[in-house]
This record gives sequence, C-alpha cells and structure tokens, in this order.
Amino acid sequence: MEKEITIIEDIRSEILNSVEDLSTDQLNTESEEGRWTIMQVLEHLYLMERSLTKTLQLTLEKGEEKDVESKPIHFTVDRSTKVVAPPFVVPTEEKQSLQQMKAKLEASRKDLLTFLNTTSKEALQKKAYPHPIFGHIRLDEWVPFIGYHEKRHLEQIQELKSTL
Repeated sequence: MEKEITIIEDIRSEILNSVEDLSTDQLNTESEEGRWTIMQVLEHLYLMERSLTKTLQLTLEKGEEKDVESKPIHFTVDRSTKVVAPPFVVPTEEKQSLQQMKAKLEASRKDLLTFLNTTSKEALQKKAYPHPIFGHIRLDEWVPFIGYHEKRHLEQIQELKSTL
C-alpha cells in the first residue's frame, strides 16, 4: 500500500499548501449562492475520509469476498461529471478556522493510516464496496480514490480562490 499512501499524502499536502495563505474569513466566504466555501470543501474531504475509513474497516471485517475487476478510479478527477454528495458527507454551515480543520484532517488521516498499516493489500483486494458511479470498487482501490477525490476538489478550491 506504499504507492497508494504516497498518492493520498502528496495530494493532501497540495490541498493544505493551496489554502495556507488564506484568512479564516476568506476560507469561510461564500463566493456564489448555494456553492460551498473553501472551508466547506475541506470539511467535506474530512467527512469523506472519516466515512470511508469506517466503511473500509467494516467491509473488511464483515463483507463477503467479491471478485471485482480494477476500476478506472483516476477518472475521479474529471469534474465534467457532476456528483451530488451523499448527505453524510455534506459540510455544515459552521465557520471554522484552518487550524481547527487541519486538526480534523490530521485525525481522519491518522485513523486511515493506522487501519492501512494493520491490514494487508491482499485482504483488501478480496472485498469490495459500491460507488455510485463506478459500481463495486475493491477496498484497496478505495485508498487512491480518496486521493483522486481530494485532487478533484483541489481544482474546486483553486476556482473558489480565484473568486476571492
């Protein structure tokens, strides 16, 4: 899982570097009615990672073995296909500081890495969990998916920054 972990860590660094120079007000500014703020995008990433970590753990523990082909999850970064976030990963309206959000993101990443460091890639390859676009994705592919999903939102963050 070394390669997959490198992918998610590199993309997370890019995300955090992209918002480092923004004030709390800028991070929480709604650029357009009904569009997420940069902070809400970050909260969505936190909620997604936390949810997926729990899902991976539960599916590995209780899910049935499935023989699932590899999926082109790298297409996740293509923003031409709009995907509505499920309710459990929709961010709140609460204003937050970057420090607060970084702590949440660090905690969710720590939980994911702890899980990955105590699990074999082979075990993850034997089970799968459904995705609304790709269908069933093997658990080992959900890990780089987290990174590609964050990269998709990095583009959104760049767009939002340009409107500040």
